[in-house]
Amino acid sequence: MEYYIGPLKSDCEDILSQFQRTESVRYESFSAIWRKMDFSTIFYGKMSPNEMSTYTRLALTTAYPYFLPPYTFQIRVGGLYLLYGLYHTQLTSPKEKIRIALKDWEDIVKFQKDAVNAQHFDVVYILRKLFTLKAFYFTAMPKMLFFEVKRKPKRDEVCEDFRERPEHVKELIDMETLEEMMNVQQHYEKMKAAISTTLGQKESGISLIRKDLPLQLRDTVMEYHKWQEKVTKTGPNGTDTEAGEGTSEKQECSKRASLLASIKSKSYGQAVQVSRARRHRQVEMDTSGSGTDPGLELSLRKRPQSLRARTRKDLIGKGDMKEEPQEFTRQWRLTVPEDKVHERPRKKKRFKW
Repeated sequence: MEYYIGPLKSDCEDILSQFQRTESVRYESFSAIWRKMDFSTIFYGKMSPNEMSTYTRLALTTAYPYFLPPYTFQIRVGGLYLLYGLYHTQLTSPKEKIRIALKDWEDIVKFQKDAVNAQHFDVVYILRKLFTLKAFYFTAMPKMLFFEVKRKPKRDEVCEDFRERPEHVKELIDMETLEEMMNVQQHYEKMKAAISTTLGQKESGISLIRKDLPLQLRDTVMEYHKWQEKVTKTGPNGTDTEAGEGTSEKQECSKRASLLASIKSKSYGQAVQVSRARRHRQVEMDTSGSGTDPGLELSLRKRPQSLRARTRKDLIGKGDMKEEPQEFTRQWRLTVPEDKVHERPRKKKRFKW
């Protein structure tokens, strides 16, 4: 199936590039492009049911990254429509589901909030339709892992035409560009002074460029960058909201790490069943700092104390026992003569050949 990865990715980028040129996020525009390209024919071909299931999973896995950052909001909408079309036009029975990894769930929730706040209700309808049909398969990893696979995995390349560029101005005007402009301006001033000296005239007041242009340009770029960050955090109306069509590339690694840690602590926090040969030992779980439920802290029962140990404990607690325990034990052993007080001999087991 590795042969189909390249053609599938090329077809997905082709339909998304045509959808990008429409400058729309409506499902009507995407469905027109889908019908024009007859995109559902990618599932046509003579394959066995097992091969068709594998190929369908590969197609859904190839289209899934376009539904996530760092792509623009329009491309992510196109990726959602593409997954919706592939899910409904597949030829497998039962239908193969779309894998959603744990690390991508926060981005999907943020995408849904952006669509609701921007009133793109067709996007919200398609997403909730897939949830209603139970088309998603929630997994730990976005791709299936296989045992003892030593091949080096191919790195997914991000299409630069679909990438979101929130900082075009800052990337266009960098420090190297400003230094080059400053050098050109200094060279211009020197050439202007040299020409005036050669002609024997005073330096002309005419200037073809503005003085301190690099510094002014730098200040303008920094001011625009600060304004852009302020708008991103507070919103265009000054309200503290994260709504908008754009998506943020910040991944909340701390939340994901804490969630994984809690799952691991719950799975590894169970007490292991002790074999019969080791059940006389006391087993206690150390769950300090693991974040598990206190009800999971189990321990095996201790061996019950003997009658003599319990009697001594009760008498000591009451304060009846004095400093000489031997004298006291002779007083309460009334039924046994002193000369016959001895330990019961142990029976030796006879050795059998």
